[in-house]
Amino acid sequence: MIKIRDDGLEVVWSDGKSFVFHPLWLRERSFDASNKDPATGHRVQEVAFLPLNLSIARAKLDGNDGVSIDFSDGHSCRYDFDDLRHCVDCPLPDDLVGEKVLWDASLNALPWHQYDELKSSPFHLLELLDSLATLGFALVRGMGSHENELAAFAALFGPIRETNWGRIADVKSIANGYCLSMTGRALEPHVDNPYRLPGPGYIFLHCLENSAEGGESIIVDGFNAAAKLAVHDPAAYDTLSRALVTFRYADNDAILEHHGTLIEHDVNGRLVRVRFHNRADQVVAKRPAELAAYYRARREFAELLWSDRLTVRFKLRAGETYIVDNYRILHGRTEIKLATGNRHLRQCYMDRDIVSSRQKILLRSLQ
Repeated sequence: MIKIRDDGLEVVWSDGKSFVFHPLWLRERSFDASNKDPATGHRVQEVAFLPLNLSIARAKLDGNDGVSIDFSDGHSCRYDFDDLRHCVDCPLPDDLVGEKVLWDASLNALPWHQYDELKSSPFHLLELLDSLATLGFALVRGMGSHENELAAFAALFGPIRETNWGRIADVKSIANGYCLSMTGRALEPHVDNPYRLPGPGYIFLHCLENSAEGGESIIVDGFNAAAKLAVHDPAAYDTLSRALVTFRYADNDAILEHHGTLIEHDVNGRLVRVRFHNRADQVVAKRPAELAAYYRARREFAELLWSDRLTVRFKLRAGETYIVDNYRILHGRTEIKLATGNRHLRQCYMDRDIVSSRQKILLRSLQ
């Protein structure tokens, strides 16, 4: 049902939900070619200068799934009811499309994918992207151990995010490594590079060799840990959602600094990011009472993130790769016994919009 009102057009759907759309909102959303370029969806008119008293002159049902509207400025357009409903129910765009599934150490089936299938079938590539959307990670077998294979695999999604370390970095465990990731010590669960602006969206790790004892990969669902913290300690959750923390990295060639909360929400209050990098963080100086609350909250969160019940472990073999959502999944590894063999991984980053775009293009083309 539709009804023209003084303040806009009221639409009532079959389930009883109703919404009143402002005339200017409808007018500027018009997908008519006189208003928006069909190729890009960008407006060809400057709608900021439309009459503020614009009104709906006429509205008529157009079949069962849409409405045709004539506006007081002479513009006409058809609107789909499904599109209007989506704008009401989902006012902000998704990053990756798909409902998130929280998981812990009891996760039964890891989302493995075959490299040959990913290269040859867009359906299989979409399945991998669906794993990233729902679980926050995906694993790939059959890539081989050639050092150039990671670049070829990443090209299935889009351009690699280049940093001051280049496009692809080697992560080799050696006796006197220049950073912790290059040694044999265990790496606690963490997100990568929270000191970058913007932070890397996705991490790709390709195993060329993993013959040493130890060196198991560990991953933790940061969103699940945050959800559990919200239930058993709401005060700690609130503290970590508000307290600003700085992150910093510096060497001879780069000084990288950024800030944020350990638990981040969007404007609708939806959890969108977890930051935990206990080597590069420094909470902003506050009064002692505020910092005492923060340190207690961080301890509670860390105990969840490091707990065995939330941790999944697996050992990458040569030719295997995993991808993690760096805004959700914490990753690390167990200790490596360097005298027993070698561990060599190659790593690259990719921005969130690149991965999101790839999924949405596939959804559009396949569905």
